[in-house]
Amino acid sequence: MVELQGMHVAGFSEVTGLESEIVLEEFAEGGQNQFVHRLPGRVRFQPLVLKRGMTLTNELWYWYANVMRGSIERKSGSIILYDEYDEEFRRWNFYDAYPTKWIGPTLNAASSEVAFESIELVHNGFKAR
Repeated sequence: MVELQGMHVAGFSEVTGLESEIVLEEFAEGGQNQFVHRLPGRVRFQPLVLKRGMTLTNELWYWYANVMRGSIERKSGSIILYDEYDEEFRRWNFYDAYPTKWIGPTLNAASSEVAFESIELVHNGFKAR
């Protein structure tokens, strides 16, 4: 389940990008040739990619379309994982996100596959709860 600004938006069949990495700064010390000092620098967060079957609601598309027109509305939200009893198991809160990519469904009249869409969100970090 994904929440944006505290409102349930939709369930997604796949979420990727819950990754962060500390970028290391390397410093060579004069006279020290055996190693290089590595100190923690900035934290880099990967974009979140949310994938779901097509639904009747278009609010994610409208959000993306507004960004295409230059109206960037940043939203904070949560990715929520539920257990087998439909209780909240884990939550990742992300901050100041906006969409940068939308992928529509692959349409094939000879196939009975579900039509999927995905949206990619850049953000300013997340915290697990």
